[in-house]
Parts: sequence; C-alpha cells; structure tokens
Amino acid sequence: MILQIVSLLNLSSYSKSHEVFLGGITNQLAGNINKYYNNWTYFFSLKETNAKLVEENVALRNQLRQNFIPIDSSIKEGNFVLRKDSLEKIRKFYYYPAKVVGNSFTLQKNYILIERGANQGVKKDMAAISTDGSIVGVVVEVYPNYSKIMSLLHRNSKVSAMLKRDRVAGSIEWDGVDPNVLLLKNISKSAAPKVGDTVLTSPYSSNFPSQLMIGNVISVFKDPSSNFLTLSVKATTNFFNLEYIYLIENKRMEEQSKLEKSTMNNE
Repeated sequence: MILQIVSLLNLSSYSKSHEVFLGGITNQLAGNINKYYNNWTYFFSLKETNAKLVEENVALRNQLRQNFIPIDSSIKEGNFVLRKDSLEKIRKFYYYPAKVVGNSFTLQKNYILIERGANQGVKKDMAAISTDGSIVGVVVEVYPNYSKIMSLLHRNSKVSAMLKRDRVAGSIEWDGVDPNVLLLKNISKSAAPKVGDTVLTSPYSSNFPSQLMIGNVISVFKDPSSNFLTLSVKATTNFFNLEYIYLIENKRMEEQSKLEKSTMNNE
C-alpha cells in the first residue's frame, strides 16, 4: 500500500493529466471531510448559539416601546410652564433571560424551575414569558440561584386578559384538563366574541405588560343564567418544550399592588 501511494504521488508529479485527476479526488475528499467536520462542530455549538440568541433577544425586548412610559412634559408652577423634552421616557419594564431546569405539565398544579434567583435580580411576582413572547406564568418562590414559577397550567393561576378586537377584559384560568387549552372567563355577552379572536394580556395586570400573546378563541360557552361568557382559548405557549424564558420586572408593581389592596379593603 505504501509503495502504491508513493507510485501514485510520483506519477502525479511527472504527468499533468494524472496530477489533475488526483488533485480533483483530493479536493473532493477534503471537501467532504470539512463538511462533516463543520456539521459536527455546528451541532455541539448549538447550546452556546442558543444562549447568545437569548441574550440578543433580551436586549431587543428591553428596547420595546411598551417598556417605557412618557413623562409629563409640562409642569405648572403658578403662571409658569416648565417643559421637558417630549422624547424623554421612563422605563417601566425590564427583561431578564433564564434557563429552564424543571417543568411539569401533567399535574393539576404545575410549576417551572429556572436557573436564576435573587443573586441574579429575580423577585417574587415577576412575570415569565416564552422566547416567542407568549405568557408562561408568575414567579412564586425565589432562592439565591433558582426560582419557581407558577405555570399558567395551575389551578390557582389567574391572569387579566382581554379580547384584541374590542379590548373587553376577563380572566385567563386553567381547568386542569387540556394543557393546550385555557379558559377566558367573565366576558360580557355584549362583546359577541367569535372563534379565532386573539386573546392578549390586559392593561389591568400588574405582572405582565399589556398586549402580550395568550392564544386564540376556539369555542364560546353561553350561560343562560348569567350575563357572562366563558371562552376556550388555544394557548400559544408550548409548555412541553420550554428551554429558555424571559422574566419581566415591573418597576411600579409594588406601588400598584398596594393601591389595589387598599381599594379592596376599603370596599
């Protein structure tokens, strides 16, 4: 074999036709090897690539207009009017990436565990959304480096939601049956919802920014004894393959929650 290889090399050195022929074979062989090598390196670098994409998406989400609120551009003091740049804004929502390390969806009370905790800025009641922007749940327990999220697939989960078409608000819940289907309750019959209507988070939620995707209406149930409807909603979130999520911090949530509690107590 060694002598044959040496003979072929010598032949290619003294014959142009053989040199071209053997060069073509060598280039093709090298190309195939490089192709397989690149495929393998791409496969093993997917984890690092996904982590970089999540970080880039967080940076982009933190620039969304809905995360900011405009300040009052005119402040009156006596007969004078003080003005500020109308483009100046105050950030209300912050986004943070987190890796999912545990997830249940077959129980009546399902939770999601993430590898990010108090040491990384996580706080109780933060909202959680998937990488495609649909809602996932709310943080209920925080540890130094890990946190627990109450999934939407939890019998005690309730999120303020609305129909996109006419912005009629209700409450998104789960009945513990199908992990792909949620229930939108307390929708007025005057809203006349239709199958296919889009359901979003409402401005009344202190956890979630408004107009985040929840799902689409697949059926409408009318209760003759009340003035409200119950809608079945096909959830946009795929709870079966969550790998990364985004946590959302509302900088004004504590103030809003205190006001809501005091209002309820006064009633």
